[in-house]
Amino acid sequence: MIKRTRAEITKCIIHKVANKYNRGQNVFSENVIRFDEDSYQLMIPFLLKPFVNLSQSFRFSHHADIRLNEINNYATNIFKDENSFIENSKNIVNHLYEQSNSAQIKKGDVIIALVEGIEYQDIITEAIGVFKVENKTDFFQTYLEDNSFDVAVQQGISTKKIDKGCLILNTTDAEGTVVLSVDNNQYDAQYWIKNFLSVKYADDRNQHTQSYLELCKEFSEEVIKPEFGKQEQSQFLANTVDYFKENESVDYHAFKEELFEEDKQKGMFDDYKKHFETLNDVLIRNNFEVSDVVLKKEKSKIKSIIKLDTNIEIKLDVDAPDAASEYLERGYDEEKKMKYYKVYFNEEK
Repeated sequence: MIKRTRAEITKCIIHKVANKYNRGQNVFSENVIRFDEDSYQLMIPFLLKPFVNLSQSFRFSHHADIRLNEINNYATNIFKDENSFIENSKNIVNHLYEQSNSAQIKKGDVIIALVEGIEYQDIITEAIGVFKVENKTDFFQTYLEDNSFDVAVQQGISTKKIDKGCLILNTTDAEGTVVLSVDNNQYDAQYWIKNFLSVKYADDRNQHTQSYLELCKEFSEEVIKPEFGKQEQSQFLANTVDYFKENESVDYHAFKEELFEEDKQKGMFDDYKKHFETLNDVLIRNNFEVSDVVLKKEKSKIKSIIKLDTNIEIKLDVDAPDAASEYLERGYDEEKKMKYYKVYFNEEK
């Protein structure tokens, strides 16, 4: 999604956010970080690497006026006047604090950075990053005492990944300011995306492809699997992936005609689509162009495995839609009083 080759952190500050539910108090820094060379070289990839391979972006939203979106407002102020960076970084943390209306919301360190040289869709721009560190890592620190080395356990921030983070780019399109977000600790899906950032998915092929594939995966799990069995579920998922691979665009009605033979199944899919849209507050488009990037990413998450209570698993290739129907048979053995699968093959690999 972004390229960080030319990226440079020009301002960076760390505050501590508490939990409003537990009546904690925020702790603020009054000055920006003065990096040494080693810490700076670690900080750049730590903050920016999670956004390199993202396929989806967001746009700010507000029920009345987009200018009233708090994070949009604070980011705009910083872009207009860099001297307001510290003041608005505190405003951002206070806004994050106000969203901690549950005991499960974790306190943590909040890193806020102004980054220049971000490349997004062939445009070089600046960005404001907001990153929350919720989990600390234990590590051993060695020290010398009385001519002997000893160890003590300390806690610190792991450089492997951030817990939550966003990049607010100083660039817009027809839908508004571009926002990228990651959340590796999704214990409360509403907290970061909806309550803190108040953003919505961009109305593009990435979002449409993602939503449709999620619809199909959940339909297979909640309707097809209990109604028709695991083999039919795997067949449906493989056929869905195959349809997306073979077509540059998806037509909802053509999709139903190709994947379902019976009107009953088509009706079940229609009903579940309405349920899915209401539950997730999303609109499933009847026609949209397929995003190959999202398809590749989501396909890797689909696990077509039939787990049996006899400690045997049958793994089906989601890229081979005909395999389950041609080479796998399901039946019932009257003598053993057990169900069975018969698998056909030419040779073992």
